[in-house]
Amino acid sequence: MTDELERLANGVLWPGFLGTTAPAWLVEELRDGLAGVVYFGQNVGEGLPALSAQILDANPDALIGVDEEGGSVTRLESGSGSTLPGAAQLGTLDDVVASERTGAELARRVRAVGANVVLGPVADVNTDPRNPVIGVRSFGSDEALVTRHVVATVDGIQDGGAAACVKHFPGHGDTHLDSHHALPEIALDVAEYERVHLEPFRAAVEAGVDAIMTAHIVVPAWGAQPATLNPRVLGMLREWGFQGVIITDALDMAAIRETVGLGGGAALALAAGADLLCIGNPTNPGEAALPDQDRRDFLAARDGIVAALRDGSLSRERVEEAAARVSALATRLRASATSDEEAAAFDAAEIVRRSVSLSGDAPEAAEALAVIDARRRSTLAVDSAASYVAEALAGDGIRVRLDVAARPVAEQDAVIDEVAAATGTTVVLVDRPDAEPAQRALIERTALRDPDAVVVNVGLPVQEPLPLPTVEVGAASRLGAQTARDALLGRFRPRQRTTAAG
Repeated sequence: MTDELERLANGVLWPGFLGTTAPAWLVEELRDGLAGVVYFGQNVGEGLPALSAQILDANPDALIGVDEEGGSVTRLESGSGSTLPGAAQLGTLDDVVASERTGAELARRVRAVGANVVLGPVADVNTDPRNPVIGVRSFGSDEALVTRHVVATVDGIQDGGAAACVKHFPGHGDTHLDSHHALPEIALDVAEYERVHLEPFRAAVEAGVDAIMTAHIVVPAWGAQPATLNPRVLGMLREWGFQGVIITDALDMAAIRETVGLGGGAALALAAGADLLCIGNPTNPGEAALPDQDRRDFLAARDGIVAALRDGSLSRERVEEAAARVSALATRLRASATSDEEAAAFDAAEIVRRSVSLSGDAPEAAEALAVIDARRRSTLAVDSAASYVAEALAGDGIRVRLDVAARPVAEQDAVIDEVAAATGTTVVLVDRPDAEPAQRALIERTALRDPDAVVVNVGLPVQEPLPLPTVEVGAASRLGAQTARDALLGRFRPRQRTTAAG
């Protein structure tokens, strides 16, 4: 009886795992009906297509998902930085054809490594500029703009033969907490929340999106449970006519792991209406991660489901329904075919060049760049401090990492003076100049000590003007940094931007 229930549970589980080859336990579970896997940075290497083949050999109907958004979030290019436009860049450009073609290129790249599910696009409307987890991952702060680009990107991905998974339902854009570390609560008026934050998801359902990912957020008007565990919230999707797969955000995130736990969360999410449970990245516990953390997390989730099936708190019919939806998607993807003809003409660099802007007076063309990297520390969602951004921006010039949240002002000023004395134009690289006073203060002091310096902002565009010319990039990506470098070296002229306050 236990083996039967474990196999049933396997059909709704989607774990991450450690390594660039499939561990023995994973192969065994795939052969015993495991729904598939999610790739993270630690799985990516030259042998990724062979890894996918290994997984599909164990289970030909496996769903293989990749958290690949372009811009600031990439797994396939986690070592070097994304070479695709990000959502904020596409929203700034507001060219739905560019978004559709970016979606098609995402699908092409994911399929090229043997995967079949793109965990994107982000459908959150980023209405809180302090948002630490969404920000430039969103197309913007206006629901109509976000909606049209979500639909265009979904069309591109799914016409490209992969499944799209819009996220994070019912909308993670109006929060200043990160659900990887806490359980955010949305205090927004519910009528406004429904009008603004649900709209891109409604449109995605109407457009035929294959999958929707839940958010670990609480909307008090809909109950005290986070959306992932809330039948009222997930039930909205079915009321809208959505027949696809509801996927949970990672159950190992603190909002679930440190409240109801992995096992309890898995059972509650299924009971609430979720179909596929993303167990997540086993490296998330950081130094506390054990060598077999991947298998431990998987077993904790499965054991929680089996226990709930046994005690009757979770019905067998609900799990069978969920597994059937997952299987139907896998069967359709296995049968799909696509052409790469249109994707071959895709020009990511041109799209990003068109999206980049300059605030303030145009600086003289630089001969070299000396970069002070003052971005915030990396988060579990976004590698904010990834070295490839500063490396691509500086080129052969110097670059200095400066943690403005931790270093005393006197030390920061010493760094400014050191960089100003070096060959090249000083560049202050930031990502939250409006939301983090320490970044703005650094820029203000740099303007006094080195008036010819410039700012490159890879976060949300500034609303309060800065005292130095500012290149607005809109993504912490290798391509974005290369584009900013080209602008500062005078290789192209970015469009002029006027700030909201200016």
